[in-house]
Amino acid sequence: MKKLLFTVFSAAMFCGGTYAQDATPKVDTLTITAVGDIMLGSIVPDMSYCPPNNDASHLLDEVKPYFENSDIVFCNVEGTFTDTKTGAKNCNDPKTCFTFGMPKKYAKCFKDAGFNLVSVANNHSGDFGELGKTNAKHLLDSLEINWAGFTEKPVTEFVVNGIKYGFCAFAPNKGTVQITDHANACALVKKLREDTCQIVIVSFHGGAEGANYQHVPRKYETFLGQNRGNVYAFAHEVIDAGADIVLGHGPHVTRAVEIYKGKFIAYSMGNFATYSNINIKGVNGLAPIFRVKIDKETGNFISAKIIPTYQIKPPNKGPHIDSQKRVIQVIQNLTKEDIYDNLPQISDDGEILPPKK
Repeated sequence: MKKLLFTVFSAAMFCGGTYAQDATPKVDTLTITAVGDIMLGSIVPDMSYCPPNNDASHLLDEVKPYFENSDIVFCNVEGTFTDTKTGAKNCNDPKTCFTFGMPKKYAKCFKDAGFNLVSVANNHSGDFGELGKTNAKHLLDSLEINWAGFTEKPVTEFVVNGIKYGFCAFAPNKGTVQITDHANACALVKKLREDTCQIVIVSFHGGAEGANYQHVPRKYETFLGQNRGNVYAFAHEVIDAGADIVLGHGPHVTRAVEIYKGKFIAYSMGNFATYSNINIKGVNGLAPIFRVKIDKETGNFISAKIIPTYQIKPPNKGPHIDSQKRVIQVIQNLTKEDIYDNLPQISDDGEILPPKK
């Protein structure tokens, strides 16, 4: 009897071990945490558009813990850094003034929050002319924050935890690498691959703006007379060229997500931390933190988690964790409507898994 029990126990252990190994293979993963636009206040029209006492150091406190234990923490720097109005676009009416210049000391807030990768390709990076751009370059370099997106620096290559990354960023605006030039975008991605980058990240600032433009239309979008790109075709083409993850922003609202050829696409991550003079009413005030896990060897998507946030004013005290999880439902609905052929699974708690086979 003892011998029989031992035999059955041994067989069960063997089968259990074999099943566990097959069902949950060990995969080395990387965590890429990403959010959308960050603009912590502007000196234009005046200092009342910055946080009280010109102190932005607290604005990201509530969300900082969700950036921890990540290999990459990414955002779009919406605007630039400056302590003077030199070079600023003529802007005196607060109702129509959309010129974003954060005091230079605010750059450290990005570092302190944990960001190690940012895009500077957007429609506000040139708001203070060459002085603002030069300030951004020097500040980000001095803080050892990796960046790209200006025509003079379309890509960057860097190493984190032994992994070599390549990054490129695009927008439809003067002085930035053009989102409308798909051939150039694909060439840049291929060059990063040739330079033996193990993981290639692409960022874009594109699409029309506002609550009426939450959908991904699969065509070129025009806003205020400007061609804002075909973000659907762009994202697919850069992945075809070798990108591992595509992170979109620009519409000031959250859009759908997609898993295309095993790679993660966020079509817009919305207003994440936009202190002043940006509409954060309704859906404009809801934004995700995406924590995306990818295979270290292949760059393929494994899973992701949406951490829902919101902003309100007055006063705007930065992004808050949303217990109502509203942006998760927004992403669920938009993804079902817009991404019907590569539809990822999104739970009510914000877990994202690959499409069902």
